[in-house]
Amino acid sequence: MSTTPRVRMSGSERREQLVSVGRSLFADKGYEAVTVEEIASEAGVSKPLVYEHFGGKEGLYAVVVDREMSDLLGRIDAALTPAVPKLMLESVVLAWLDYIATETEGFRILVRDSAPGVADGSFASLLSDVAARVSGRLAAEFDQRHLNPKQADMYAQMLVGMVAATGVWWVDVQKPKRDDLAAHLVNLAWNGLSH
Repeated sequence: MSTTPRVRMSGSERREQLVSVGRSLFADKGYEAVTVEEIASEAGVSKPLVYEHFGGKEGLYAVVVDREMSDLLGRIDAALTPAVPKLMLESVVLAWLDYIATETEGFRILVRDSAPGVADGSFASLLSDVAARVSGRLAAEFDQRHLNPKQADMYAQMLVGMVAATGVWWVDVQKPKRDDLAAHLVNLAWNGLSH
């Protein structure tokens, strides 16, 4: 049982507190292991208050996942701005790794299996969204360089998969440093194994 005293908050403040508590618990234990009782206890509120705000654990989880996906996708969209392809690749890789380093709890939630009925919040759907955004930029670059723009989807999947899989590994080890890891990822993507 939490020793946190119950504090009088507005509805929106209480909702944000529950999101924060849920985010930490889901990151630490995973969706299945967390209970509404535990969320309420950690927040210093009653179970009915959690149900009132979110309809249950599933609703809270959906809000947490939606916010994490929006944060990461926003960072990636912002990183897709450099006009030079290699700089864009570096920018996207750094944005991804920066999210992992600064929002580790959020990333842990995203890479875990989704809760039942929250398929839109799955890591696979996130990767598809990211790949679609990258593919659009790649297609334009391919066309400009007289390469087959129809292959942009395939290359986007490869690049996103490489960065995502590395991120899943790196979230636990945090070595090498973010900038060093980004440099290696960009080197591999840009030059291949021969360099």
